[in-house]
Amino acid sequence: MRYDVVAIGNPVYDIIITPFAKSRGRVLSGCSINALLALRRLGFSKLALVGSVGKDYAERLRTDLKRNGVTEFILIIGKETGGFKLVYDEKGDRTLEVLGVAGRIEKNDIPDEYLNSEYILLGPILQEIDLELVEYLATTSNAKLFLDPQGLLRIIDKNGIIRHVCEREVLRKIVSLVDYVKPNEHESKVLTGEDDPYIAAKKLVEWGAEVGIVTLAERGSVAYDGDVFYRVQAYRTKAIDPTGAGDVYAGAFLAKKLEGAPLPEALLFASAAASIMVEHVGPDFPLTYEETRRRYLSLVGTLKLIRDS
Repeated sequence: MRYDVVAIGNPVYDIIITPFAKSRGRVLSGCSINALLALRRLGFSKLALVGSVGKDYAERLRTDLKRNGVTEFILIIGKETGGFKLVYDEKGDRTLEVLGVAGRIEKNDIPDEYLNSEYILLGPILQEIDLELVEYLATTSNAKLFLDPQGLLRIIDKNGIIRHVCEREVLRKIVSLVDYVKPNEHESKVLTGEDDPYIAAKKLVEWGAEVGIVTLAERGSVAYDGDVFYRVQAYRTKAIDPTGAGDVYAGAFLAKKLEGAPLPEALLFASAAASIMVEHVGPDFPLTYEETRRRYLSLVGTLKLIRDS
């Protein structure tokens, strides 16, 4: 079987606190998880996951994955399950307190059959993948690689709080190996050193990515393909919990690319899907193709294309 998307990155069980809502205990999350859930709810079933989890949550994770229609997975059983306590303030800024750190993912953990995929999504949470793994995937698979670099930019300080740092030369090599790279605005500053998201997106392409995408929360996103900048608006809604919005953006983007859609359509569809995620807390967000398409159509007329001079 050829997979549509294989997601590589550790699942987490988080506690989420916003000014509008609070999770009931720890809830399933993570870039790889939320992207796969989005793809599944948008009608794709040839999906697989590779990630590490502790014995404490292994059975719950298996149950949660199967309940959500993700039946193909490799779980690396480690000492503990990854997770964060995410606390958002009134401005939308957040702090991340570490609840657990799961194990690393090595190239030997990836089954050969998972290399036969249209896309491989790299969604690290906290340093579980590295340059060696990305090099292996880039040289042994014909899949296009989509990177969300959030977990490559995080370290834990002495107080157990996440800080963002960047070994820029290593990250630059990783970016050179992938087709799509999608940091958020803060991550793009850490990664590229650029405050301007347009310049940051362009730099990611100059480093070797086919497309650089910088998400801007309620302000939408900016993308660059080496020739044109795409300014994508967000669908206007009330954000209850922004956790996982970028992950759903990634999943919906890949859903459209799997359909053969051009880049602008995939970007708009991704923005529409992310707006559904922010209206809810946790993994049970009610994403449907029909509602995503409705919101997508309302955004079509807002897309701005700026040719790079």
